[in-house]
Order: sequence, then structure tokens, then C-alpha cells
Amino acid sequence: MLKVTIDGQTLEVEAGSTVLQAARHLGIDIPTFCYLKRLPPLASCRMCLVEIEGLRRLQPSCATAATDGMVVRTNTPLIEETRSSMLDMLLANHPLDCPICDKGGECELQNMVMAYGPRESQFRDDKRVFHSEDIRLSPVIIMNVNRCIQCQRCVRMCEEVVGAVALGTVEKGMDTAVTGFEGSLASCDQCGNCVEVCPVGALMSFPYRYKARPWDLVETDTICPHCGTGCQLTVGTRKGEFMRVRSKWDEGVNHETLCVRGRFGLDFVASRDRIKQPMIRQDGALVPVSWDEAGDYLRRRLLAVESKEAGGLVSPRLPNEVLYQFQKLMRTVFRTNNIDCSSRWAAPFDTLGPLLGTFYSRTPLADVIGNDCVLVVGGNVTEENPVTEYLLRDAARRRQAGLLMLSARPSRLDADARVVVRVPPGGEEASLAAVVAALMAVARQTLPGDAFADIGAMVGRPAAGTGSDGPDRLATALKEARSVTVLVSVDLLRSPEARATLLQLYNLLQVLRLLGKGPAMQFLFDRANQLGAWDMGVLPAALPGLRAVADDAARAALARNWGAQIPSEPGANLDAMLELSIGGRMGAFYIVGTDPLVAYPDRDFVTRALGAVDLLIVQDAFLTDTAGMAEVVLPAAGYGEESGTFTNNEGRIQNVRKFREPVFDARGNLAIIDFVAALRSQALPPSTRGEIFDEIARLVPAYQGLTQDGLGADGAFTKAVPTLSAGVFLVPPSAPTAADRLMLITGDCLFHNGYLSERSDTLNTVANDPYVAMSAQDTAELGLSDGDQVIVRSSQGELSAQLMVDRRFPKGLVFVPENYRALRLNSLLRRGEYPCAVEVQKAHATPDVAPPGRIWRGV
Repeated sequence: MLKVTIDGQTLEVEAGSTVLQAARHLGIDIPTFCYLKRLPPLASCRMCLVEIEGLRRLQPSCATAATDGMVVRTNTPLIEETRSSMLDMLLANHPLDCPICDKGGECELQNMVMAYGPRESQFRDDKRVFHSEDIRLSPVIIMNVNRCIQCQRCVRMCEEVVGAVALGTVEKGMDTAVTGFEGSLASCDQCGNCVEVCPVGALMSFPYRYKARPWDLVETDTICPHCGTGCQLTVGTRKGEFMRVRSKWDEGVNHETLCVRGRFGLDFVASRDRIKQPMIRQDGALVPVSWDEAGDYLRRRLLAVESKEAGGLVSPRLPNEVLYQFQKLMRTVFRTNNIDCSSRWAAPFDTLGPLLGTFYSRTPLADVIGNDCVLVVGGNVTEENPVTEYLLRDAARRRQAGLLMLSARPSRLDADARVVVRVPPGGEEASLAAVVAALMAVARQTLPGDAFADIGAMVGRPAAGTGSDGPDRLATALKEARSVTVLVSVDLLRSPEARATLLQLYNLLQVLRLLGKGPAMQFLFDRANQLGAWDMGVLPAALPGLRAVADDAARAALARNWGAQIPSEPGANLDAMLELSIGGRMGAFYIVGTDPLVAYPDRDFVTRALGAVDLLIVQDAFLTDTAGMAEVVLPAAGYGEESGTFTNNEGRIQNVRKFREPVFDARGNLAIIDFVAALRSQALPPSTRGEIFDEIARLVPAYQGLTQDGLGADGAFTKAVPTLSAGVFLVPPSAPTAADRLMLITGDCLFHNGYLSERSDTLNTVANDPYVAMSAQDTAELGLSDGDQVIVRSSQGELSAQLMVDRRFPKGLVFVPENYRALRLNSLLRRGEYPCAVEVQKAHATPDVAPPGRIWRGV
């Protein structure tokens, strides 16, 4: 530790600390413009100059390392004169248009001038003018380059944190201007982080422009609803109307950054597609009714189907309290474990449980990616979890973490990775098995005894010719690492081979632990509360706390607290519930906040299943396709209209807060669950959000001891609850099937996440039109060009969209984002089959004869 004295105060700091950091530890304010905590110092604005004893010239405190015995002064007459002169130079060309500038009231230049600036400017020349009118760089970002003070924050944020490199500078000195390529940001992420860090009104949010002043806004700190990263954000409303989103440096995993969905995609709360009041089906049509009428009708219908099976499906975007109460309702009132929380894939709990219990690290993401080596398996982090991508880039560039990528889809992080292994869709299992086998060969040479004697034959190596030397390169990097983190995309759960892939992940983590690598693992969920949904027990085979339904002790403990017995047999997941429906065995099917008709990977099958249900109840904020098939529709509060908690990918539980009242005749989700329970002449105590949180903290092991007051601004971490490790290595890898056709995979795109974001008018202005992504090699062989309208056909159906040629894509891969309802992508897919074999051709070219045995169905 080093001793530093600043303005007469002495403190100890770690080696490498800057003078600015030391001063802030003491609460001493040193003004800055170009400095950002998460970026290397630039020292260009010269506002943070200080006097250091023994040095003749003033030094930039942001870039000057503290030394032992250093004596610093921050408020001498020379420093005050220098700061005033710097501000005078900035004001010489800065337009004095504060009354119309959106930054007015929260402008750093305004604040600096008031605190340190000259009372009268010494400059009398005409002000420099770059453009007479503001430049609209994109649908969401507008620029007044005349206000720019050349701090370079926006350019550096875009390049070094976001990785988009969409902004740059032209000219130099006082003539420096920030701009996009040819005055446009068409190729950028549209994340708005440049707007967030701009200290003046040079870069502005176009959707927010001229709508309100900062002092008009009521601001609410809450959590983003779009993905599992769990970014904190601050929502500004004016007279109850949504205005804007901003973020704060000192709170949350995201540290001031947000992606385009988080910053600009919350206007979906004001969607015109809201369900206004309860509806029941009469003569084939949904008819609006009162809550009392809906209750009377639903009571009769529930009684009529009581003898049949019941099932429930709920969205992992809803708060923990709602999810917990929903599974309690299904288990105690409907007497069933037929519950699920995903409409896209099934979670194999027999494999998932040991993986989560043994290796899941409920610790800050910054800590786990601070490990020596980070392996990302599956998916595309850039598009599924953009802010997580920012943090991974920082770990690779500034903290020298070794980044390893194993996936079918390329991502922007590949440029920062030490090893990138492209695998065919579904090939992750074989590649992971090869890595395990290679690490075992190393371990046999380094570990004493015969720790691997009984397991080598079971793990084996994949069949010859199933891959390149990529897995060996991964194994070498993992072998050389001191500590390892594995981040796993839930995209892997789409495959019918998900269980086998999870088993190989379990194998890998066990080997790494035996090798002393201290492995940590986290999922990269693309839904805001997926981990919370699992923790709350919204699974057919798992109770709250991820304890097996078959666990008599766990079941008895919950039954005592709930005052009702819980069925002892594991229930049916969504796929099995749909089978029950088609077989005429499903009486009441209760769906909350999700749209399986659009998301389930077989539209024809789910349409037939939902049509065969005796009583389909849909509780949602929006009139979804599934709601359109329901017999009873109950209007629920949407995001921002009720409070609760989310549990993010890290296992961090955070407050999601209400910032507007429910619209029309909507009720809170908890109130509706109580309403439905009362129709069955039962109650679900407790029923308030606070009481339910307390019950969760008492009955769910990972949440025990938590209090609402203890969550604080940064939330609180749930606890890892270890389970007994199997201690053995599991099944050998299956041999991958060689594909001689184009294979279709799907997932999230950058601008949309599921179908909720498609209700955002702002995101729809920046998002690409529905598209089909393919490699340059495949498109050349098919005679296709970028921008062509193409038809994608499978044995189930077809769709038409614009072609996007991606030179990083591997040959044989076709990607269509799942985020566009109009495409009806799931019409191409068939349950139990993923990836899906397809053909691609220009839209104007149609086959004369369909292949034998196939009927092409349009959408």
C-alpha cells in the first residue's frame, strides 16, 4: 500500500491507483470531462489538473499514478485559474442554447461553469458553427455537433465497451467533429450509450427529444425486463406517461451501459394492443364482460372440467412473487404438478438439478469473468445478452482473461477470443466430449492414483471425422488456465439432445474441478427471470428451491406451511401437456403472460392441442395469438404496473418496481391468481407481495435470510445450495448425424427479445426487417445475393423474408430470428426436431413439383 496526502488528508491506496481515484476516496471533488470509470484514462480535457509537490507543471489526476509519499493539492489559485480558462475556451464556441437543449438541468458543462467557470468570457469572436441544423444520425440518435466539447467519451464508449465502432472523429483540435460513417449510424447497435455518457447536449435521444425536462420527471429505479443480465435502469415518467430510460454508473451489473432493448424498448408498456377488460367466448367470439361476470362464468366452467387433468404455463418474465404463487395455486388448488415456464424448450431437471446444485456460481458476473479463462458455450452473446458481451469484452481486453468460444453462430466477441470453435448445430455435445477426453488424458499424467481409471471408457472420444482440431485447442487453453468460468447459453436447451449436452457440461466441470481449476458456471438466460422461475419451482419435477417433487421431506415441509397436500408424482412439461390436450385429457389449461402459439416449435401441433383443451384460460397484458384462442381472457398488469423481484443470471435478486398504474380494467397478477383460487373456494395465504417475499425467504433455501429492506440499490445474492455430486462421469457422446442439407436454427436478434419487444414502436423503427442469415459460400452456390427476398421451406411449411449474407457464418447454416410474429417461424418447425432441414430459394422462383411425400404449406 502507498501513502498519499491530498489537500492535507492522508490515506493508503493500492499500487496502480490514480490520484483522481485517491481523491474520490477522500470525498474530494476534482472535475472531469473525458474521464469515465470503465475506460482507460485519456487526459485530454485537462479539467482534472492538480499540483504535485516536486513537479513543475500541473498533472492530469486521472492519468497520474499515485506514488508513496506523494503530496497533492487540488484547489490552489493556479488550478482554479486553469480550470476557469479551460471552461472559457469550451464556451468560446459552445452555443448558449440551454433553454431548448434537452440536457438543460443535467448538463455537466452547466454544472462545471457554475462551480469553476469564469464570470465573464474573454472571447469575442464569432462562434464556430459546424451545421446550422441538428443531424439525425439514426432513428433514435440525433446530434448537435456545435455543442460537442471533444471529450471523446462517446467514441471510446462505442469502440472500447460496446465494440460497435460506429462513431469516429474528423479534423483535429477545436475543429474536431464526432460523426458516424457518412453522417449515419446505420450500422451501429443503436444502444444509446453514447447519449448516456455525453456530458452536454451534443448527442440526444430522438424519442425523448423535447418531451420533458429532468425536473418534470418522476424517476423510478427498476430492472430491465428483456434478458437475464438484470441491468438496472431508471425510468422517467411525466404525469404517469413513460418518457425515457437512463442508467447510473454506481448501481447494478451494467454500470451505466444498456443495450438498445433496455434503453429504447420500454415503450412497449404503452402498446395499443392491451387487453382492456375480461372476455369470455360466446358463439365463437371473445366478448368483453365485467370481472364479476367473468368470475361467475369461470366458476361454472372450472367445476365442469374438474374431473380431468389441469395444467399451467407461466412466463419467466414475471416477478418471483407471481411465479411462486402460481406454482402454489397449481399444486394446492388444482392438485397438479403439470406446470412449466418455457414455451420454447423443456428443461431436463434430472440433469439440470445436479448441474445447478453442484457448479452454479451465484456471485457477481464481474468476479466470475475475472477468472483466468472464460468459455462461452452456445448461442450468440452479442444478440442475446448484449451488456454481458460488454463485460466479457472488458475482461478480455483490460483484464487479459482468455476468452474461448464454442458455438454454431458467430458473434462479435469472436474478434476478442483466443480460441473460436464453430460447430454444426447440435454439435456442442460432441465437441465438449472431445474437450473432456483431452483433459482427461492430461489429468492421467498429472493426478496421482487412478482417479480416471473407471471412467475413461464411458466418456470416450467422439467418432473420427466429427470435428476439426478446434476442441483440442480448447482443451489446451483450459489446461493452461489457472481458473475457469463456463457461461452457457440456454439456446442449447432447444435441441432434443439437450440432456446429453448438459451431461457433457457436467463432465467438463468435474474434470476441471479435479484439475484444480475451481470452475464456476452460469447460464446466459435470454428471459429476465428464468433463474427465478426455476428457483420458485415452476417446473413439473421440481419444487421451490429446485428440490425434486419426489423428495418426501421437501414436499412435506411445504405442505405443512401451505396447509395443503402436494401431488407426489412429477408432472407434465409443456410438450406433455399438449399431448394430454390432443388426447382429450386436459380439462383446464391456465396460461399466464406467455404465447405458446407463436413460440412453441411446432405451430400446427400447438394449434391442435390448444383447440382440444376443454377450458383454456389466458391471463396476459396483451392480446396475443394464444389469447385469441382462449375461452376466458383475464387482463393483467404489465411490466412497470406491479412491483416484485427478479433473479438474474448471477443469482442476484433485485427489485422491479412499479412506475405506472395498471391501465383500463387490468388487475395485478397476484390479485388475479387469488381471484381464480377463490373461484375454487380456496385461498392462497399470504397474498400480498411483501408477505409472499417473506415466505420465499423462509421456505426456499437459496433465498433464506433475505429481506426486502436488505436488497438495497444493488440487490442481494441468493446462496448456492450444494447438492450431492454424482461423482461419476456420465454417458459417452452420441455420434452426430452428418447433414447434407441446409439446417435452420433460430434465436434472438439484437433488436428484439422474444415477442414482447415487438410491441415497442421505437425498436420497430431501428430493427431490421425479418431476415434470413446465411453464409457467403452457401448463397453463392444458390445464386443468391444480399437483400434478395427468399423463401425458406421445410417439410412443415415455408416463410418469406429478406436475405442477409453473413461472411462469418459457417457453411450449411440458416438462421431466422424467432422475434417476428408475422413470420410464423414455428410453422416450419416440428416438435422434437432441431435443427430443422430446409431449402432456400429466391422468392420469385417456385418449384414445378413438390418433392414426393411432402405437402408445402404456406404461412
